[in-house]
Amino acid sequence: MSRPSPDPQKKLFIKTYGCQMNVYDSERMAESLEGYALTERAEDADMILLNTCHIREKAAEKVYSELGRMKKLKTAKPDLKIGVAGCVAQAEGAEIMRRQPAVDLVVGPQSYHRLPAMEAVLQGGGRALDTDFPEEDKFAHLKGRGQAARRAPAAFLTVQEGCDKFCAFCVVPYTRGAEVSRPAERVLTEARELVERGVREVTLLGQNVNAYHGGMTLAQLVRALAKIDGLERIRYTTSHPNDMDDDLIAAHADTDKLMPYLHLPVQSGSDRILKRMNRSHTAESYLRLIERIRDARPDIVMSGDFIVGFPEETEADFQATLDLVEQIRYGYAYSFKYSTRPGTPAAERPQVDPAEADDRLQRLQALITRQQREIQQSMVGRDLTVLVEKKGREAGQMVGKSEYLHAVHIDDATAAIGDLVPVRITAAMTNSLTARERR
Repeated sequence: MSRPSPDPQKKLFIKTYGCQMNVYDSERMAESLEGYALTERAEDADMILLNTCHIREKAAEKVYSELGRMKKLKTAKPDLKIGVAGCVAQAEGAEIMRRQPAVDLVVGPQSYHRLPAMEAVLQGGGRALDTDFPEEDKFAHLKGRGQAARRAPAAFLTVQEGCDKFCAFCVVPYTRGAEVSRPAERVLTEARELVERGVREVTLLGQNVNAYHGGMTLAQLVRALAKIDGLERIRYTTSHPNDMDDDLIAAHADTDKLMPYLHLPVQSGSDRILKRMNRSHTAESYLRLIERIRDARPDIVMSGDFIVGFPEETEADFQATLDLVEQIRYGYAYSFKYSTRPGTPAAERPQVDPAEADDRLQRLQALITRQQREIQQSMVGRDLTVLVEKKGREAGQMVGKSEYLHAVHIDDATAAIGDLVPVRITAAMTNSLTARERR
């Protein structure tokens, strides 16, 4: 990420791992550190922040490995400050400083509004650690987004954090805390500020975004956002099936600015495994929910998450997952081999043989890839609308996203970044579509 700044005194490099919420958090951390301009080269930085994720296997060890490389930069530049933020920071705390003395700062995802004060401690020669779950709302202490700098036409906007679901495989309740929703008026204010800076599409973020309750439901918030002039597209992620209520489903039918794409993780097609995961829904209830959503918005493209090789998963359990995927017909899906997260209930259970888990993952991904290609191929010849986000690699080419979140390359484009362009799809590639403008 980069941000222009006239004659900056200091430079900040941020490396972001993991989810879209971390991307949003990195933006807000950069905005909070006044006097720094962002750089894309760690070698040029006066401060380095690693904004970490704790979801995947060996997340902490990967961070320590990265810190080992950053330590070499500090040896060459002793005044360089190195910080670790995000969920690994929350989980590891002071252990990071003990294992890697080159680290000056450790801050959890609920405390980064305190970064300016922590940075002042660093400049005074000290080290700073904050992994509290503070009572104050961090967003209330962050400054507004401002109007000075134009930005990309699509932006993330966090509206909800934390999780009360306690899935047996997940560390989020321990690293992000309990479910908390931002007040709706603050969300609407930030959305207006983003629009003033050139944003035309926002994706509302939350660990369980459809559990939003900031004085409105998520459906009510979507409808309120749709009234903002200049905001043309709204998306939200990630949702939990148990929080997908009737009004939110209805919003997909009655709110034109809400895009026809929904990420709704199920994790497994086996009721036995879902119960062991503490997911609190069944395969059948999920299938019926998808039917209701498609009744409201027939053209919606569905996305999901799957974990294979969960402790005690049998071949029959895995076959139930394949059966569910066949019935849903996903446009996108993200699948992972189960990895133990220390401190979670599933970590203590009998594990599936790694070779068997690998085989299941390959079979699932082959099915998902086939479905994705079929849906992309079905777009050929259709008229869609693309939000242009950047220039393409080819001369005269622009790249953006369709209503369905497909990456679209527009050949011989006359459109500019930020334009909503009517196009006709001419070809489908593995991970993108090709189009021409409709003139």
